[in-house]
Amino acid sequence: MPSRFSRPLSPLSGVLTRREALATLGGALLPLTWPWASMPKSAAPQSPRIKFELQSVDFRVETDESLETPHAPAAMLGGVAVFDYNKDGRPDIFFTNGANIATLRKDSPKYSNRLFRNDGNGNFTDVTKQAGLAGTGYDNGVAVGDYDNDGYLDLFVAGVHGRTLYHNNGDGTFTDVTKKAGLDGWNDPEYGPLWSVAAAWVDINNDGLLDLFVLNYLQWNYANEHLCGFENRYDYCTPNFYKASPSQLYLNKGDGTFEDVSEACGIRQHLGKGMGIGVADYDLDGRQDLFITNDVYYNYLFHNTGSKFEEVALEKGVGLVEDGSFVSGMGVDFRDVNNDGYPDIVTVALDHQTFPIWRNQAGKTFDEITGLSGMRELSHSMGGFGPGLFDFDNDGWKDLFVSRGHVEARPKPGMAIEQYNTVFRNLGPTGKWQALTEEAGLTAAPPARHRGCAFGDFDGDGRIDVVTTALLAPAEIWMNRSQGSRHWLDVALKGKKSNRDGIGAVVKVVTKSGTQYNHMTTSVGYASSSHGPVHFGLGEEKHVDLIEIRWPSGIVQTLRNVNGDRVLTVEESQG
Repeated sequence: MPSRFSRPLSPLSGVLTRREALATLGGALLPLTWPWASMPKSAAPQSPRIKFELQSVDFRVETDESLETPHAPAAMLGGVAVFDYNKDGRPDIFFTNGANIATLRKDSPKYSNRLFRNDGNGNFTDVTKQAGLAGTGYDNGVAVGDYDNDGYLDLFVAGVHGRTLYHNNGDGTFTDVTKKAGLDGWNDPEYGPLWSVAAAWVDINNDGLLDLFVLNYLQWNYANEHLCGFENRYDYCTPNFYKASPSQLYLNKGDGTFEDVSEACGIRQHLGKGMGIGVADYDLDGRQDLFITNDVYYNYLFHNTGSKFEEVALEKGVGLVEDGSFVSGMGVDFRDVNNDGYPDIVTVALDHQTFPIWRNQAGKTFDEITGLSGMRELSHSMGGFGPGLFDFDNDGWKDLFVSRGHVEARPKPGMAIEQYNTVFRNLGPTGKWQALTEEAGLTAAPPARHRGCAFGDFDGDGRIDVVTTALLAPAEIWMNRSQGSRHWLDVALKGKKSNRDGIGAVVKVVTKSGTQYNHMTTSVGYASSSHGPVHFGLGEEKHVDLIEIRWPSGIVQTLRNVNGDRVLTVEESQG
């Protein structure tokens, strides 16, 4: 059969979409400029470029791939987490890994999941065995969160026909508590064994306890795998060959156990082929909402009403890309890009499908601005899996890092399988992006089938670093060496009435140059998780005039006259 993506599914650059055409003709649906909030005007193309330096780490994703009989899970692995597991102030790295594809068991040491302890200055030591995190199954994604509020970060590992909840014991070790917690429901009575790609920790009812959303992909069975070919050679089949699955929502009961509330909350009836999950309060009603990318299907936007979730993606303008096509929606970041206080949505897809961007219109609806922002033209020839919005050059504007690669394994005409990663610099008030690949040092590693990516300041210099995975290729640590002496502030949250991680808290930072917004979430990218302080680049400003934190509990806390260039720990006030 032909390649699953043998023709472009999005308009070519230079072709006006319906919204752009209306704007050009004077229509009122979409302005021709992005209404950015007041921020420094220093974000211009001539400003110092974002620059990364490659650092090696002794890990690669093992998939047990065989193109004689390709099996879908082998194309989708690579979740990675950045988190401080031992509370020494340095972010560590956890990699998920595959297994024997036929048995879904780790029958060789090469399939071990891996935990690397950060020993300082970006040096990492493998402590997997001591920690007890080698794993047993075909593991795909990971989510970080302190579900029992004991101050130590726990891990949920999502996998193919299996999943594991690891409780952090606080002494450098972890214990598998999956069954005890009631999270072993991977074999659905109606849909059969579930393939969980990713998960997200989120407090859906603001009770101070982290609940768990498990994102399930498609229905897959080793014995009944489909075979798809191109020029008499097999490759991975389109998701259209497989049936959809329900995702799952588990409510934290506060006693170490969870209750499946998927059906009662309105999640279960929306079958999908989930690939990415973003968490944010898009309408600022104080409740966390969920955005789901599906593979060659409608996206979902679950609006949290307080008693259940309503699926409103088409109504709000994010169910499909602008030309109405289904695309291979991969990872997502649900975060305020233009500093207006409302979370926007950035997703990635495959070659010729672009990297869609939706601008939040004051919590009421979204407008797709992929073309307007220049992203359509920049990303048209790229395939991506993991996006992450972080201010890499500390100029006050969140940039976009994308781990790139195609889902298929065999080269085809006009399609790059192995690709370099790319960072898109946010050009601030212009509303445009600047694509940096070789310029950012990202060609220091060979092109690869990149998958997961996670973010943190590995060396404590105030610049956000990146770790990426690739199928059957070495993982990459990208140390941020961006030029210039711009200032920064990291806000580390410690919830009291709210959940310990402060997940869901919105942080507003005001300097003499303007206002920025960010929020605490660990659900970023594809199948990956990044736990760390909420990061702000301050540009030329050394001081912050005002910090306002809106905690999930509803408490609003303010701090004034704060010095930058440090990690500021803020404990939730009593209100």
